[in-house]
Amino acid sequence: MKKVAFHTLGCKLNFSETSTIARLFEEQGYQKVDFKQPSDVYVINTCSVTANADKECKQIVKSALSVSPEAYVVVVGCYAQLKPEEISNIEGVDLVLGASEKFKLLNYLSELTKKSKAEIYSCEIEEANFFVDSYSFGDRTRVFLKVQDGCDYNCSFCTIPLARGSSRSDTILNAVKNANDIAKQDVKEIVLTGVNLGDFGKTADVGRQTSDVKQKKETFFDLVQELDKVEGIERFRISSIEPNLLKDETIEFVSQSKRFVPHFHIPLQSGSNKMLKAMRRRYLRELYTERVAKIKSLMPHCCIGVDVIVGFPGETEEDFLETYNFLNELPISYLHVFTYSERDNTDAIHLKDVVPVAIRKKRNKMLRILSAKKLRHFYEQHLGETRTVLFESDNKEGFMHGFTDNYIKVKTLYNPDLINQLKEVDLKELDADGCVLVDLAILTLA
Repeated sequence: MKKVAFHTLGCKLNFSETSTIARLFEEQGYQKVDFKQPSDVYVINTCSVTANADKECKQIVKSALSVSPEAYVVVVGCYAQLKPEEISNIEGVDLVLGASEKFKLLNYLSELTKKSKAEIYSCEIEEANFFVDSYSFGDRTRVFLKVQDGCDYNCSFCTIPLARGSSRSDTILNAVKNANDIAKQDVKEIVLTGVNLGDFGKTADVGRQTSDVKQKKETFFDLVQELDKVEGIERFRISSIEPNLLKDETIEFVSQSKRFVPHFHIPLQSGSNKMLKAMRRRYLRELYTERVAKIKSLMPHCCIGVDVIVGFPGETEEDFLETYNFLNELPISYLHVFTYSERDNTDAIHLKDVVPVAIRKKRNKMLRILSAKKLRHFYEQHLGETRTVLFESDNKEGFMHGFTDNYIKVKTLYNPDLINQLKEVDLKELDADGCVLVDLAILTLA
């Protein structure tokens, strides 16, 4: 039996797609093994958001071949679509597949002979106009369910539309079918994923036309309502969703739902309207404030995560402080902070007033400190409450973790009987590492 191992970089969407590719291998008789183990084939699913994609990919290839020097190495994903020639020059890579080819990977593995130069099978991104449904499975308590792919937005800093193509979606009928299949595997939580999740509903067969021409027979709100009826899934979690696409109707529905949890991750990128316009975002800070206020008015306990970019060209100290103060005053829960880095084929790379790297790093550190304070404050607000926790399978130095519905991380002594179990716990105190510590004795009695 041939062996295959996978390494995934980047977003939840990549994890769901890697799992789908892995199932295709297993259907053909391959045995899936850990990436650190000897294998016949190594598949690396890459990300274009990673600042040092080239360096990172080289290190992963080198790591794989140090274990199995004659293994066949395949690189797929966003980086593979954007810069296939660059990847083909990495020593030890045998095959590079673009966006339209990655799910056909097995068609290229008639023989596993090492190549002196990697073969490239890529496509013009306009050809990636079909939707392939995917979901992660097997290594997580929660499953990432892909319901949307691609993006019609044209943010000046972003390469994702170039790497994944135009916006297209699954059908609600098929998404519900996948959710029902997942429920049969005793999974308790599904996280909905996509490149531009709130843009759900655009049909996949229209190609790369403008968004106003595309057919949109279904909406994200329609999807949420239908998934809420799926029996056997205790929790649905919405991953990143643009503020201009997060409508009142969705927020109101989640506030009343028994399955959709009070947790939103809403990209902001900047608290300065000047910078939002330069980034070509489709909203201003006033709309963002309204979205957060709406959520908190209906769900004061809701967790709100925020993406933010520092050091974008033209960002002055005043612009950054405007963002800092804006975030400091908002009732949000945590930040994902990204330091701007130049990307080929984006409009932002041509902008003037480049921010020095040292200043970018300083601003990143300031926002990460703010994020830690925000998260601690959010956790402290809920001490004394009783909330339901879904425990995961990790065992880190004798402890295991889980998350409440509103994404508070809980820690307790490792007990295999708790894995993938929902337990009501009293949130009493913060541990030194920032998690809420739970008494195991209480859990065993529950």
